[in-house]
Amino acid sequence: MGAELLGPDQAQPDDVVLAWEGQDVIAVRLPQLSDSLDHILAAMERRHGMPLADLDRKAKQSVVRALEARGAFSVRHGVETVASALGVSRFTVYNYLNREHAAKGE
Repeated sequence: MGAELLGPDQAQPDDVVLAWEGQDVIAVRLPQLSDSLDHILAAMERRHGMPLADLDRKAKQSVVRALEARGAFSVRHGVETVASALGVSRFTVYNYLNREHAAKGE
């Protein structure tokens, strides 16, 4: 996910400090959500073994479903980022999402 490990003395208010037997041991700085989306997209490309833009329509729809489940579209400009990675328009991403919601009866 792109988290950074720091000494507990370097922790900022948004960092997660982990303790062991009452002693602060390490701090974890989580990336901004937009950075996480880039990491998720890169991991999906590695999993598919090719750029996401080279996938067929069915595989792209599957990627959109997986990204929605992970909250990718709650990130500012998430749809645009995903559309760019898939090599499709924002309209196409919204269509994939709408089809999925219709199939679920939402």
